[in-house]
Amino acid sequence: MIQSRLASALPRRLVVLAAAALVPLLAGCEAGTNAPTQDFHYPTDTAGTVVSRLSILNVFVLGAPLGSSLAKGQNASVFVNFVNLGPSDRLISISAPGVAKSVTLPAGGVPLPSGQPNFALSGPHAAAYLTDLTRTLISGSDITLVLDFQRLGPVTLHVPVMPKATHFTTYAPAPKPSHKAKHGKSASPSPSPS
Repeated sequence: MIQSRLASALPRRLVVLAAAALVPLLAGCEAGTNAPTQDFHYPTDTAGTVVSRLSILNVFVLGAPLGSSLAKGQNASVFVNFVNLGPSDRLISISAPGVAKSVTLPAGGVPLPSGQPNFALSGPHAAAYLTDLTRTLISGSDITLVLDFQRLGPVTLHVPVMPKATHFTTYAPAPKPSHKAKHGKSASPSPSPS
């Protein structure tokens, strides 16, 4: 009598085990051949956080190519993505304490309307950059950035300095530091308030 119960339970256990093993395979088949999971995605060594329904994603500073560093006085590109599911806001400034004298942003800051992603600073061309580095910037290190929002206020992030290598070779470096033009005006965009 005991052997017959074990014998009938074994096929049921095998069926449950087989079904559990097939669930991930069947779920992937439903996505089809054009699913985003089929596309190549770069590794994410970048920083990010969510504050009050504002996602700050893929934040990094573009460093020098492998084997070199950005010297004091140079500029460095900053890249970041936003997805705002909360009330509208605006990125008004970024600072890099102990790393750069200022950070340049697009004029007027970066609007972050409610319910929309914003890729204005995502690259591959630099729209924000650290200006006049106060120390050497070594790829592979981390720095502190303070993003200041009109509504949310300041958000501090520890951000990696990614080398200009592999998939970041297509990303544009920051403009070279400019000297005063002949008419006394700077040839580069005005830095944002820090």
